[in-house]
Amino acid sequence: MIQLEQLVEGQQLPLLEKEKVTKVQLVKYAGASEDFNPLHFDDAFAKKIGLQSPIAHGMLIMGFLGEYVNKLFGDVASIQDFKMRFGAMTVPNDQIVCKGSVKKIYEQEGKQIAVLSVFAEKGPEQIVGSGEVILQFN
Repeated sequence: MIQLEQLVEGQQLPLLEKEKVTKVQLVKYAGASEDFNPLHFDDAFAKKIGLQSPIAHGMLIMGFLGEYVNKLFGDVASIQDFKMRFGAMTVPNDQIVCKGSVKKIYEQEGKQIAVLSVFAEKGPEQIVGSGEVILQFN
């Protein structure tokens, strides 16, 4: 786990390479959204009716980025806020890499806070999700 003392504003965080995306994962995340509509995990169908961002894809990427932050800071900090933007669709066999950087470190009401910028990419520089995470250190 990364400790607060190890962080510097502007610092790049270690990468996390995820397993290749599977159809099973997309169906699972569609279920988590409580919406089993096939357009949420069937890219061809979603595109055919003009959708660019099926819910399951966004939830999958949010899950990956949440896992990324928890692997780096899980026992030493807690997520206070997580704002995510969906960037592009993923399809089965996409290889996702999560990365991030330290945006800001400050103290608020006696608590140590770090703000992170996090990204999930497929292929070189093709962002499928990005977000800002506010951590409070224990």
